[in-house]
Amino acid sequence: MTEGARPYASSLLARHGAVAASGPDAGVAWHYGDPVAEQRALARGGAVVDQSHLGVVRVAGQDRHQWLHDITSQDLAALAPRASTELLVLSPQGHIEHAAGVVDDGEATWLLTEADDAAPLAAWLDRMRFTRRVEVADVTADWAAIGEPVAAEGAPGEPVTWWDTWPRVAAGGTRYGPAESEHPGADRPWRLVLVPRADLAAQVAEREAAGWRLAGTWATEALRVEAYRPRLAREVDHRTIPHELDWLRTAVHLHKGCYRGQETVARVHNLGRPPRRLVFLHLDGSGHVLPEPGARVMLDGREVGALTSIARHHELGPVGLAVVRRSVPVDAELVVVGDVASTSVEVAAAQEAVVPGEGVSADRPQSPGPLTRGLSAPDRHGLGTF
Repeated sequence: MTEGARPYASSLLARHGAVAASGPDAGVAWHYGDPVAEQRALARGGAVVDQSHLGVVRVAGQDRHQWLHDITSQDLAALAPRASTELLVLSPQGHIEHAAGVVDDGEATWLLTEADDAAPLAAWLDRMRFTRRVEVADVTADWAAIGEPVAAEGAPGEPVTWWDTWPRVAAGGTRYGPAESEHPGADRPWRLVLVPRADLAAQVAEREAAGWRLAGTWATEALRVEAYRPRLAREVDHRTIPHELDWLRTAVHLHKGCYRGQETVARVHNLGRPPRRLVFLHLDGSGHVLPEPGARVMLDGREVGALTSIARHHELGPVGLAVVRRSVPVDAELVVVGDVASTSVEVAAAQEAVVPGEGVSADRPQSPGPLTRGLSAPDRHGLGTF
């Protein structure tokens, strides 16, 4: 986010020991001097995180629910107040262009997204208004998000709150990865509370007074990576489709009406085998330097994917997420190769499959059985005749 021509910098970066984050988290703190303690506090439910760099888009107007329903991947036609969900905006080819957490306060629908995506998302939505009675505004300059390790929607009378329900499979969704009861993300409570930007420091101080510790994005990213949670600013490139990241769990409704990119979503779900798949990596931590996002993932000397996220977990050590070719064996030992400070770094990596190698969802439709002789027999082009 920017304020005028000046890059955004949270007032909390003035705290003693604060080290600024970089990349998509620029503008807030990476940590405040003790990242391991901060991460442990967040993991046990006793920390607050400055997420004021995130983007906020507000959509008002009586047509907003049906309109958002018609142009995005999610079923929003009957969105109830304080019910959290998320949506994707896809290209005509089904590639992810925008992603946002969604919650309605009864008067407007709020979209929470990456710092650099709020303005483009708001601009795209504004172009799609046509005759609908909706009003779109990028309100990032007025509202700031605070992260909390709480698994609950906002209550009546509380500020606008988006609860990240990952990895729960939402109505109309499906999963490629583990069942919720076996998923590491089931132990990661997380929500974002919107407060007036001028009140950010006071709201954080109120939580600290209740015994919570202030934590940085080192902590949030480590727990997100552990939870296999995809992020627009990290796991998505110009070719990404939702199936590759197991994002049909929470962001795609498979049984709603048509929307841009829906044909690709349905085809890959029905036929299986998305081109790539998300993997969780345990990285060799014996060296002092780790590769950065964008580093190449290699198998037997061939590039088979890219490192998308990396973190130092307080229990697991160096971990990461990567997107690799679906054909990469799920038990293959990989090597991550990148340049850090003009020095080439190679790190061995053991993978855990998030999206399975066969590329089939938990509820993929069954293939039709043998047909009665003479009915819908394939013609010479392999197509059925009726």
